[in-house]
Amino acid sequence: MRISFHGAAHTVTGSQHLIEVNGSRLLLDCGMYQGKRSESYERNLNFRYNPRDVDAVILSHAHIDHSGNLPNLVKQGFEGNIFATHATVDLASLMIADSAHIQESDAEFVNKKRAERGEEPIEPLYTKADAEDAIASFQGVSFDSEFQPIPGVTARLFVAGHILGAAGVSLQIEENGKKTHLIFSGDIGRYNIPLLKDPVLPEQADYLIMESTYGDKKHDNPEIAFLEFRDVVKKTINRGGKVIVPAFAVGRTQELVYDLNRMMSNGDVKRVPVYVDSPLAVNATDVFKRHPECFDEETRKFVEEARHPALDFKMLTYIRSVDESKALNERTDPMVIISASGMAENGRILHHIKNNIENPQNTICIVSWQAPDTLGRRLADREPEVRIYGETYKRKCEIATIGGLSGHAGQDLLVQYATKMKKSLKQVFLVHGEEKQARTLKDLLKQQKLDKVHYPALHETVNL
Repeated sequence: MRISFHGAAHTVTGSQHLIEVNGSRLLLDCGMYQGKRSESYERNLNFRYNPRDVDAVILSHAHIDHSGNLPNLVKQGFEGNIFATHATVDLASLMIADSAHIQESDAEFVNKKRAERGEEPIEPLYTKADAEDAIASFQGVSFDSEFQPIPGVTARLFVAGHILGAAGVSLQIEENGKKTHLIFSGDIGRYNIPLLKDPVLPEQADYLIMESTYGDKKHDNPEIAFLEFRDVVKKTINRGGKVIVPAFAVGRTQELVYDLNRMMSNGDVKRVPVYVDSPLAVNATDVFKRHPECFDEETRKFVEEARHPALDFKMLTYIRSVDESKALNERTDPMVIISASGMAENGRILHHIKNNIENPQNTICIVSWQAPDTLGRRLADREPEVRIYGETYKRKCEIATIGGLSGHAGQDLLVQYATKMKKSLKQVFLVHGEEKQARTLKDLLKQQKLDKVHYPALHETVNL
């Protein structure tokens, strides 16, 4: 058996790990790499293996950095099943279709600018038709039920708590009479986060592929993050400004709406309009309602009584049409606008940022980790100028960063996750983390007597 780390290696995006066993190939995730646009396009377009040779895919969850390159995989010859939880199938179907739409729209917008400069047009990474082909390959499975993605491998998906439907992957592998247990953590969630069940921590495995996004940082209590977000909203609204929030349409958006509901219902901030400007978020909310098996007990009661926190907020409006979205930028009254994408790389959020970044009354609120070379990272770093759609904008608005809202496990839980399997683990592979974070976590795990911890390079292959 061997594992090749073709994505989320020495970075956080583009999760993609290829396992070769018994003459078959199993791909864990097929995410889109997010970074510099030219580099991203080439990296996402060109696989380091032949997609035709991949026999099956297991998708840990629906976020684009884990699912977003599936249309390319299918387009280039993959013909197997893509296994995921039922909730992830529904969400990922929405998200990759939405991603295809955004890429087609962005390519059209950019090509207008390129035509004005006499430059050749660009092609979208993939189309809506490509996304539909990938969606047709999905195979839904229930949490904790066993299935065989390839010969000699029995798989089971368990609750990860990161977003709706997110799962860790347990693989019981038998090859040449040898039995091996491998765990892929996917993205690990946090305890006591609204809406979702807490993550399950496995107790035994021979090998662990584990995320390390926050390997250098302990998270504060989620309530502290709520208070920080409340203060940002209150300050901005009181000075008559808009709060612009780039947020993933699934998971983070629902949590923010829940928090805004709390703070306005409690009278902590003035009641102002809240707009979720993402057609995907509207559809995702319907998916939330269809999958109560993913909710914690409190949220289940909300759903049963038709009082789901993402739906009963009177000040909340979901924006569907482009015209409605554009109309928000004509207005000057205080409001909160939550829009995708979470790293401000594409979609309607770019228009909201460019229309509001030069007004000192406004705040752009960063609520999640931002990959290097993305617009979200440049905003979080408070660069004085940013380029959007080829134009330069001066940053005059306030930038606020709320780290505690992350849906990823903090350092403490990552250490706990690995050490719970310490007695059986032969090796840990740290992925989905930048070098500083992964190295810090590696040192902490070694202090816990986990000596064989490896931080694989991009495209590195390890024989087990």
